[in-house]
Amino acid sequence: MRATTIHGAFDIRVSDVPDPEILRPTDALVRVTATCVCGSDLWPYRGIHPSREGGRIGHEFVGIVESVGDEVAAVRPGEFVIAPFTWGDNTCRVCRLGIQTSCEHGGGWGMPDREKLLVDGGQGQFVRVPLADGTLVATPSVPDDALLPDLLTLSDVMGTGWHCAVAAGVGPGDTVAVVGDGAVGLCAVIAAKLMGATTIIAMSRHEPRQALAVEFGATEIVAERGEAGTARVMALTDGLGVDAVLECVGTDESMQSAITLARPGGRIGYVGVPHVGELPLMTMFWRNLQLGGGIAPVRRYLPELRDRVLAGEIHPGRVFDLTVPLEEIPEAYAAMHERRAIKAMVLP
Repeated sequence: MRATTIHGAFDIRVSDVPDPEILRPTDALVRVTATCVCGSDLWPYRGIHPSREGGRIGHEFVGIVESVGDEVAAVRPGEFVIAPFTWGDNTCRVCRLGIQTSCEHGGGWGMPDREKLLVDGGQGQFVRVPLADGTLVATPSVPDDALLPDLLTLSDVMGTGWHCAVAAGVGPGDTVAVVGDGAVGLCAVIAAKLMGATTIIAMSRHEPRQALAVEFGATEIVAERGEAGTARVMALTDGLGVDAVLECVGTDESMQSAITLARPGGRIGYVGVPHVGELPLMTMFWRNLQLGGGIAPVRRYLPELRDRVLAGEIHPGRVFDLTVPLEEIPEAYAAMHERRAIKAMVLP
């Protein structure tokens, strides 16, 4: 089959790789109907995170179940399924606590499993899915192609934005600032709106992303950065700061902004992959700031978000503003790196 491989900084290729097979009775084989490039994929693409020569890449996909192992009972061949960005059993002690990303028996896409058997990356034509019963979430029927973008976001960015709002304790009547106007930040706007926030401030300098944030529920746009951005938010909140900050980037600058924007006793949810220095814990201590979040257990939120998409309540797939065939995935990476695209969908 054809699949995306990484060969170093700025070197993404589409390569011929072995066709996956059912290797364990708990496996499923999924034919990928849509996948995408994640902002976190850009870290190895840029050479900031190490990568293996010829390694598989991609952790977001939806598709059709082709075959299942003898012990798989929750999904059947022919069903449309959504895969969260990690796989796991959904039954271990940690999964039962709702932290499926730390499953005691799970792992990540594009790398060997605990028995040293390769698990395919999501950016390819087929994927062997370990622990399929706990990993995959099916839809009641095969959805129309028009729903593919919305359902694909549930593999990562919509669930991650949702987790950020959950971690920040967003509730009815809150004033919220969203730091980051990428796909996760835009999905966090959707989450804050659904959770009842009445004032949602989107921090964004890019007009297309500003427009999408407003469409998703943002009530204010702040284009300024640094001290000017803080001053603008303070002006919007009578000098107090916001009840909750949703930090969706992961850089030192974005985290420092989140801490500055929160009111005394405010709450910060963070889901951006961290690239930060030391946190100003003394400042946070004296201002009673609460910090929560981390890698999003999207499997926990998938059933609810699936149902909201199928009911037409949310349309997070609008974050995809570029669609390319698999053979052109290098362009998808380049477009996101150069900020010519918010998020790129890839059709195998």
